[in-house]
Amino acid sequence: MLIERRALNAELPAINEMSNLELCELLASLGFPVDGVETKDDQTVLEVDVTANRGDTLSQRGMARDIGAKCNAMLSAIPHRTLREGAPLFPVRLEADACPVYSTAILELGMVASTPADVVCFLSSMGSTAKQMPAVDASNELLHRYGHPTHAFDADTLKGALVVRWGRAGETLRTLDGVERTLTAEDLVIADEAAAIALAGVMGGDSTKVTAGTKRVLLESAWFDPRVVRRMSHRHGLHSDASYRFGRGVDPVMAQVARDLLAARLEDWAGAKLLGAWTAGQVPAARPAITLRKQTLARIAGTVIELTEAAALLRQLGCAVVIHDQYLESVSPSWRQDLTIEEDLAEEVLRLRGFDRIDSVLPPLEGAPLPLASSYLQARNVARRLAHVGFCQTVTLGFISPDVDADFAGADNPPEGRTLGNPLGQEFSVMRPTLLASLKTTAELNLRQGAKEVKLFEVGPIYRSTAEGPSESLALAVVWAGSLGGEDYLTRLRPVQAADLLGIIRDLGVKGAIALQELGEGMLGVEISLSALPEHEDRIIPKFIPFSRFPTVERDLSLLVDLAQPYVDLEVAMAKALRRAAGGCFQSLGCVDVFRHKSLPTGRQAWLMRLRFQGDDRTLTSDEVDGWVNAALEAGQGLGAELRG
Repeated sequence: MLIERRALNAELPAINEMSNLELCELLASLGFPVDGVETKDDQTVLEVDVTANRGDTLSQRGMARDIGAKCNAMLSAIPHRTLREGAPLFPVRLEADACPVYSTAILELGMVASTPADVVCFLSSMGSTAKQMPAVDASNELLHRYGHPTHAFDADTLKGALVVRWGRAGETLRTLDGVERTLTAEDLVIADEAAAIALAGVMGGDSTKVTAGTKRVLLESAWFDPRVVRRMSHRHGLHSDASYRFGRGVDPVMAQVARDLLAARLEDWAGAKLLGAWTAGQVPAARPAITLRKQTLARIAGTVIELTEAAALLRQLGCAVVIHDQYLESVSPSWRQDLTIEEDLAEEVLRLRGFDRIDSVLPPLEGAPLPLASSYLQARNVARRLAHVGFCQTVTLGFISPDVDADFAGADNPPEGRTLGNPLGQEFSVMRPTLLASLKTTAELNLRQGAKEVKLFEVGPIYRSTAEGPSESLALAVVWAGSLGGEDYLTRLRPVQAADLLGIIRDLGVKGAIALQELGEGMLGVEISLSALPEHEDRIIPKFIPFSRFPTVERDLSLLVDLAQPYVDLEVAMAKALRRAAGGCFQSLGCVDVFRHKSLPTGRQAWLMRLRFQGDDRTLTSDEVDGWVNAALEAGQGLGAELRG
């Protein structure tokens, strides 16, 4: 954003005595760092960085207004003659809610006149060249001086009523840059009864432009929905001074004022005669009041700021403020489209109060820190394990080219649901379906640079096309390429084999089949969903297992069983019977001794089975324990066991 010092001083005389250095420091303290200061035609011009949400400062007056809020110096009203409105000479229909107000006027141009020298100088300071057509130059001057874009049509080229409507699919429009553009139903256009004549808020049409032979002009000064203008500008790759401001939000109240200013300049510069002025629609209603609680302000500031001080600072911005006991209510001025929530108000209070007044003390922490997510710990453990065995972790872009995507995405994952609408470039236009594509490119680069062996892995998101849009999931990809061994005569040189990579993946705890991929040039790769890996089990605080405060009861059973009796069958049968009979009181069952001797019946052996019981809520009685033991004995007898006498 370019600021001319002379124009800024005219808007805010309070800074006349301020040096350029002081002004630059003041702008930086308000959040507008100055990138450079230069002299153009004996005028000092500042190049100022303006954030995307501050469309209200994209003009000389807007920046002066913000500086005035900091200095507590109010701006005077914009001097202009208010036009008397009458019946429309051209009917205007607003058929799209993206344009609630449209102010216009028709003037008959008089004598041939040139643009005033001071305006030519001002436009030059703004990086614009005067066209020596008052209707065009006045519109550009007002845009840079007051921040509200306007436009002038050659009225004699219009056919019938003026309509603000949505575009029609396949409709075309040749804009002022000479490019014929195909419109969609998402484009907001200005049209007459015959065709579209302008992209609303972006650029006018070639067929209705003002020329040296224009006799009558129809002025346009409106307010367009910023979201609609931004989307149109990006869709058509068309970025103008008007779209830059409309897309960030201009003051809707300025629609009529800018129309009046433009008409007055044409009357003064070119002896134009006003034929009529009128407005379609109306300025949007004031936005509802925003509540700023005292506790929110204190939380963001890190210190207590009284509501009276906060209210005074907000009023300097033009807000209408009412103070209550523990909060205040603020209605934002029409030019501040960015003030929508209470955090916005708190930030503005701190900005005007001065960031240097924020205490350099950390605020107290509230509560204990939350534990790390299990998925994060799982990914960290996998990365550490692979790093320990010599693999290097990489981080690659999440976007690939359509050609690469076609090589790696399956038929069930089409690119349509993963293609970006506004990519950085063709090679970064598709959200990746796999990590292997980028890992392969990185590995090939390392091999070309002379690496003997390349071992890479990445843990990151991959995407799948669905009816609702791209679906994200986390995956692990590993790539291994090159040769192993050969460092000495004891180890022979050999290429990486599938068994090498399979061993690494098995070591991570992956069960079941593993689908390795041959990526060419002796390169092997594998991709696994993180959900297929073992969950993270390490806990800083062990999981609590409740224990009983009542005594444990043990019983021993000495059973005679066949020498060929499988132990597991007997254990399973007895345990099943004990769980059915004793429920949660059954603790364990096991063989603690095996006795074989000639004194025992032929073909038999003795197993000493120990049964353990414990109640969670009571001391167990002998009668109930004896009943459970009998149930276990009956289960053993069912397999041929008998109680040893």
